[in-house]
Amino acid sequence: MARDYYEVLGVPRTASAEEIQQAFRTLARKHHPDVNKDPGAEERFKELNDAYSALSDPKTRQRYDRFGDDFRQIPEDYDERVAAAAGARGGRAGWAGGGGGGGVRFRTSDGAGFDGSGVDFEDLFGGMFGRGGGGGGWGPVPGADQEAEIQLSVEEAYRGGRRSITLGGPNGQRSYDVTIPRGVVDGQRIRLAGEGGRGSGDGPPGDLYLRVRIKPDGRFRLEGRDIHVVAPVTPWEAVLGATVPVPTPGGTAKVTIPPNSSSGRRLRLRGEGMPNPRGHNGDLYAEIRIMVPPEPTARERELFEELAAVSAFDPRRPR
Repeated sequence: MARDYYEVLGVPRTASAEEIQQAFRTLARKHHPDVNKDPGAEERFKELNDAYSALSDPKTRQRYDRFGDDFRQIPEDYDERVAAAAGARGGRAGWAGGGGGGGVRFRTSDGAGFDGSGVDFEDLFGGMFGRGGGGGGWGPVPGADQEAEIQLSVEEAYRGGRRSITLGGPNGQRSYDVTIPRGVVDGQRIRLAGEGGRGSGDGPPGDLYLRVRIKPDGRFRLEGRDIHVVAPVTPWEAVLGATVPVPTPGGTAKVTIPPNSSSGRRLRLRGEGMPNPRGHNGDLYAEIRIMVPPEPTARERELFEELAAVSAFDPRRPR
C-alpha cells in the first residue's frame, strides 16, 4: 500500500548512491515547505526524507530491496540469524521469497529448499523483536506506515465530512470511517493513526495514510485551492452587463459581468475557492464565454441582421 521509495525519488532500482543523492537534492529544493507554499509540499517533503533515509544507507537499502515495506522490522544481522537457524540442517540459509513457514521460505547452500519446519521460529525471531527473553533482545519494533489512495469528488473535497471506505490487503478487506478535512486538496494525505502495519514485540502499529486524488469534473478545474469555472453569457449580457449565476462546489454563486466583456475574460471572486482551515481560502475564477442561440427565432435573426447592418465593429481589425 505504501508508495515505492524509488518511485518517490524518481530513480530506477539500479540507481547508484550518487544518483539517489542528486535526485533527493533536486526534489528537496523544489518541495521544501520554506520554498514551496503548496498545501501538499510538507507531506511531499517528509515522503522524500523517508525515501532518502532508507535508500542512502547501503544496509538499509539492501533490507528495503529484499523485504519491501516491512524492512524496518528486519534487523541488520538477519542473515546471520537465519544462517544459525539453518545450520542444524547442514547448510547456510538465504532469502528465497515467499512461501511456507508464515510467508518465508529459506534455501540452503546446496540449493535445497525448506519451509522452516523443525526450526524454532520463536527462538529465531523472538530475540529480534523482544519476545525471546534474556539479554540482547531487539525490543518492541513499531509497525510500518502504509499508504493508499482515496478518490474524492470536488464537492466532497470542498465540504469535507465523514466517508466510509473499504481497502483490500493481504489479510482481507477492512473498512474505515474517515473524516475528510474541509478543503482537502489533491495530493494531500489524511492520517489514520494506528491503522498501518502491525508492530512486533508489543511495538505500536504504524499509521495508514490516505493520499487524496480528486476526480476530474467537467464543471470545475482546480489549481491548488483556486477553482476555475465557465460563466456562459448571451451576446447582449456581454455588451450591456449583467449578473449571472455560476456553479461552485458549495452551491450557486452570482457573478457580475461588466459591460463590454469578451469571451475569455476572467472574473475573480476572492475567497470563494477551496476552503483552507489553516490560512486563506482559494479564489474562484469565472471565465466569460459568449453563447449564441442555437436556433434563433425569426425575430432574433432579424435583430442580429439589423445589428450587422449598423455596426462598424470588426473583431479581426488590429487595434
